[in-house]
Amino acid sequence: MATDLNRCEFIGRLGKDPEVRYAASGDAVCNFSIAVGYKAKEKETTEWVRIVAFGKLAGICADYLKKGSQVFVAGRMTTRKWQNKDGVDQYTTEVVADQMQMLGGKSEESPAPKKPDAYRAIKEGNIVDLEDDVPF
Repeated sequence: MATDLNRCEFIGRLGKDPEVRYAASGDAVCNFSIAVGYKAKEKETTEWVRIVAFGKLAGICADYLKKGSQVFVAGRMTTRKWQNKDGVDQYTTEVVADQMQMLGGKSEESPAPKKPDAYRAIKEGNIVDLEDDVPF
């Protein structure tokens, strides 16, 4: 197994805005799907690839990506087993991203990046002490 390789690289567009959640440890987890195209002779198809990012990369994805964004994503493929509400085993295959590069340039309708949420700002130490600004 030492010579095996689990590496996936995709260029595609987000189908909807990324979803970000926080683990009990406080680390960010960001999920999104990208549409990737494939063309062979006269047939053209689109596949949807589920992506999950953790930690700092998850925060960047949540802040800067939006529906329609074109991205390059690289990572490893993994399959998770989980149980639905009826107790039936379900499987989800996804790419755990370790790299993400925004592509496509800045569009006219592209807004300024979302402001980081308060929790992440606190965790990263981006807190302004309002007491220091009091003039007395």
